Amino acid sequence: QTRLVESGGGSVQAGGSLSLSCTAFEYTYSTYCMAWFRQEPGKEREGIASADSDGIINYRDSVKGRFTIDPHNAPKTLRLHMDRLKPDDTATYYCASTPLWSPDNCHKLRPDFKFWGQGIEVTVGG
Repeated sequence: QTRLVESGGGSVQAGGSLSLSCTAFEYTYSTYCMAWFRQEPGKEREGIASADSDGIINYRDSVKGRFTIDPHNAPKTLRLHMDRLKPDDTATYYCASTPLWSPDNCHKLRPDFKFWGQGIEVTVGG
């Protein structure tokens, strides 16, 4: 059974940087869509960035130019580098992975993923 484990979260002051990593265990499919989502308490989970096995990368508008997804070792690992962090970036961040059954869902960051990590906290102080 595929398992995703996130690491690298923590606390940082506004304007700072953090990197998150996701390690996938026992991923056996030949294609992938991997992504990062985040969720604040009481709000819906939102997609931040995705990368697929066709080499396509997508970002949520609010993080473009600040966040960089690194899929060079996907589907085994996926990194997210976050620069110029804002208090609004405070959330629980989740790694997600699924076979590339729906490229449209992957590119539009819809939360239709087969596998999810447990989540990791990112706190950005004002």
